Amino acid sequence: MEADYATRKQPLLEECQVAPPIFDQGLPRLATFMAPFVDTFCRQEPSEHAHTSVRGLLSDVARKNVASIAYRFGQDRLPLQRFMGWAAGDDVPLRQARTRQVAEQLGQADGVLVFDPSACAQSGTESVGGARQWWGRLGKGDTGHVAVYLGYVSGEEHTLVDRRLSLPQAWTQAPARLDHAGVPHDLRGYRSRHQVAWDLLQTSGPRLPQAWMAGDDEMGRPYWFRRRLDRLGERYLLAVPGNTLMRDLEAAPPASTGRGRRPKRPWQGLDPWRTARPEEAWTTIDVRDGSTGPLGVDIVQRRGVARTPQRQEGHEEMLVVVRYRARDTQQVVQVGFDLSKGVAETSLATLARVAKAEQRIAECLQRRKSETGLADYAGRHGTGWHHHQTLSFIATWFLVTETRRGKKMDPCENGAPDPRRHRVDPAPCVSMRDDVTCAA
Repeated sequence: MEADYATRKQPLLEECQVAPPIFDQGLPRLATFMAPFVDTFCRQEPSEHAHTSVRGLLSDVARKNVASIAYRFGQDRLPLQRFMGWAAGDDVPLRQARTRQVAEQLGQADGVLVFDPSACAQSGTESVGGARQWWGRLGKGDTGHVAVYLGYVSGEEHTLVDRRLSLPQAWTQAPARLDHAGVPHDLRGYRSRHQVAWDLLQTSGPRLPQAWMAGDDEMGRPYWFRRRLDRLGERYLLAVPGNTLMRDLEAAPPASTGRGRRPKRPWQGLDPWRTARPEEAWTTIDVRDGSTGPLGVDIVQRRGVARTPQRQEGHEEMLVVVRYRARDTQQVVQVGFDLSKGVAETSLATLARVAKAEQRIAECLQRRKSETGLADYAGRHGTGWHHHQTLSFIATWFLVTETRRGKKMDPCENGAPDPRRHRVDPAPCVSMRDDVTCAA
């Protein structure tokens, strides 16, 4: 079997090769795609620089910083560096235009907002926000800056929506350092990563139709964050560490001895509780169709209360445990623990979909760091960091629109699947397939 596969592997790879002219057809679509964004500028020069920057972020440049992009297109780096790094200009209209497009094209009533803190390495501590701080993905501290990203997932597609830099306390307590890095005055106060996520929710959340909020175990760990979402009536599914203590409200309480207070259910760690579940307690849910068959997960839910930092019972939540299996061996390769506050009638399929949404944004974020240069900003100024992130988000959104367009195999018969304003390709019978996607 392996020999037959090796014989067929090379022809299969050759069939996957896409001719360069196919991708060249995307350039006029990029110009049309950029029109709503560059129209926010009052002069032609910044419009041209924005278009050049997005083209560079989508190009094959290894390090997608300003200098590499300028050299890629044979331009002087100083004008582009001035536009990106410190030129006066507000990127809020760009971000609002992009969020509006995401809501129009991907918005669904059951959409999921996903919060994901992510770090980018920096060799020094002079870049804005640079310091030795905790990296959740690595599970240790390292030097770099950390930003909180907001993603949106619906049945249509998923993409990054907004971001905000998280400044360490060492930065917020040094006004001269903030002045040198050009940090705006309204962002200089210290905000924890969860407070930054709360700000993103207040700013971009109302613009996106959504029914759920999700996040990794760094977002779900603090009890106050989950409690605040619960008091606002928000439905959430936030991951928590496996050593979180909880009381199983569906387990039989200990027998009373007839003396003193009635004994309460004991505190249990989530990981030991999961190990003690019999196989018949798990339900297999098909998350999506794969190339070799349905991709399924095992899931179990239980009512419980988690332990607060004050060693007290928190509000009632739903514990959701998801087991992910390897596609070939069906061995359990990952276990996710989540605490949820939703309606009692929430189906297991919905919980599995929301749990998968957090993973999709995490994978999307890691891929975009290389595909659209999200982590390649090489400057030190805060304005430059925000401009680079905004333009990288626009490049990411272009890849998403091209991916959705590529899913239509024969647009010459049924019409192009993207909006009418993007249909500028003079050869409609040649489909453009973009295999760069952040789908899980």
